[in-house]
Amino acid sequence: MTFQELNMNNQLLNAITKSGYLEPTAIQAQAIPHILAGKDMLGSAQTGTGKTAAFALPIIQRIQESPIKHGKKQPKALILAPTRELALQIKESFTLYARFSQLRVVAIYGGVPKRNQIQNLKRGVDVIIATPGRLLDLMMMKIIDLSTIEYYVLDEADRMLDMGFIHDVKSISESITSTHQTMLFSATLPPSILNLSKSLLNQPVRVEIAKDNTPLETINQKIYYLDKANKSALIQSILKDPAVYSALVFVRTKQGANRLMKSLNDAGVECGAIHGNKTQAQRQSTLNLFKQHKIRVLVATDVASRGIDIDALSHVINYDLPETPDTYLHRIGRTARAGKLGTSISLCSPEERHLVKSIQAHINMVIPIESDHPFKQKKPVFKPSFAPQENKKKSRNRQKNNTRSRDYQFTAKKKKPYKQYASA
Repeated sequence: MTFQELNMNNQLLNAITKSGYLEPTAIQAQAIPHILAGKDMLGSAQTGTGKTAAFALPIIQRIQESPIKHGKKQPKALILAPTRELALQIKESFTLYARFSQLRVVAIYGGVPKRNQIQNLKRGVDVIIATPGRLLDLMMMKIIDLSTIEYYVLDEADRMLDMGFIHDVKSISESITSTHQTMLFSATLPPSILNLSKSLLNQPVRVEIAKDNTPLETINQKIYYLDKANKSALIQSILKDPAVYSALVFVRTKQGANRLMKSLNDAGVECGAIHGNKTQAQRQSTLNLFKQHKIRVLVATDVASRGIDIDALSHVINYDLPETPDTYLHRIGRTARAGKLGTSISLCSPEERHLVKSIQAHINMVIPIESDHPFKQKKPVFKPSFAPQENKKKSRNRQKNNTRSRDYQFTAKKKKPYKQYASA
């Protein structure tokens, strides 16, 4: 199938060609016709499958084809995103696809002053991409009026709920009083998302791209078993390989991200870090350096695990394994995008082995073990401190009240050699 067969107009076809896209992805081919037809949609697809273009392209076309009204532009489309990074990326995509039109696109998000965002909104706008908190702030200030919204998109809805935005989402949704088309996209469809969709969507078309279509087969997965204390040394060893030319390294905590960034920089590895304690300006500056390949390694918490599109990312490294299998998929999905090959490396300490089991069960495959490394963990040999003797005669009293536990027997037996040693 081609974009021409999806009935994209000439302006969009020109923009799509300039963007380097040859043919639509599965989610685009299935979603675009229904959105052009004005249907509400519940879309499910893993990261890296082209979700943004699936709703951006038809929304742009429908706005272009709507009657031109004189006066200041009023917002016609609202796209809600869980993170600042995702909001900025969606804005870049809309701007790219609408390059040959007069559409005005504005992204509003927290972590930066409101002044510039307010000024951009007051000039008039067609498309607003927003995070929930900042959007509600500007709504309370009477800066944004959602009564003219015709197209409403909730992107990464499961992530929004995970981050505790459910009440914000409901409040925003209730403020859109005009007749509008709603599209909800989510990587997963847990009961909470299905319940939300029932309250927001009107006879929706359901488009679901099976997990089998995710690019796991294009990702070379490896797992390294080692002691936690050796993780920093091992990752430095891994990053000496010239094949690791662009690596996104995931850690669990903000403090862990700062510590790892410092140790890598001290070892001569040019890297930066993004996490929740960084200002938006710092995060965006570091991300731009990484995208422009001015730094080779980006250390991040899971704030970067969804929605960040980085070209030519060779490796994803799980310095800390994620707590949930879905997060593992979102993380490694940063590489091997658009049909390219990629590598994911996971460092696993003894405390994290149970997480590996959950991940492997979720993806229905065994992750190959990389045993050829200097910090290979030796399998511990279990040596019991004592061998409890089995009492063959079970008295009635012991059956009724088992007060002589093994711990008690062990304690009692320890006293005898101690006395012998003390009297020697």
